[in-house]
Amino acid sequence: MDESDFTMQDEMRRAFAMLSGKWKLEIMWLLHQRVHRFGELRKAIPGITQHMLSAQLRELEADGLVSRTVFAEVPPRVEYEMTEKARGLGPTMQALAAWWEEYGKTVPLKPNPRGRKPNNRTAASQSKPKT
Repeated sequence: MDESDFTMQDEMRRAFAMLSGKWKLEIMWLLHQRVHRFGELRKAIPGITQHMLSAQLRELEADGLVSRTVFAEVPPRVEYEMTEKARGLGPTMQALAAWWEEYGKTVPLKPNPRGRKPNNRTAASQSKPKT
């Protein structure tokens, strides 16, 4: 690799870090569809806690990917939407959706944790004492 390859690798590492996080891509996918309120996002993402959603949204906002609009109403209304910078990811989101349409059926419903081989032992074989 030459020096420009290392530079691009470093730049991609920064991009991956910006988008990494258990929930960030799912949040971005939902906001790619339309503007959402906090409660809508929370309902749409099973398993996410209020604290984690707040933290992920704050990070995305700090990175310039999500904008937060507070309306002076009672009760307060807050909406989240993708910024222009994040909309630049639109073709990437569409490519990911097309890839999933093509290959998603080949992915197990509960993928194995990364780097681990599938456990082929059955419950019966696990309960038998070793002789």
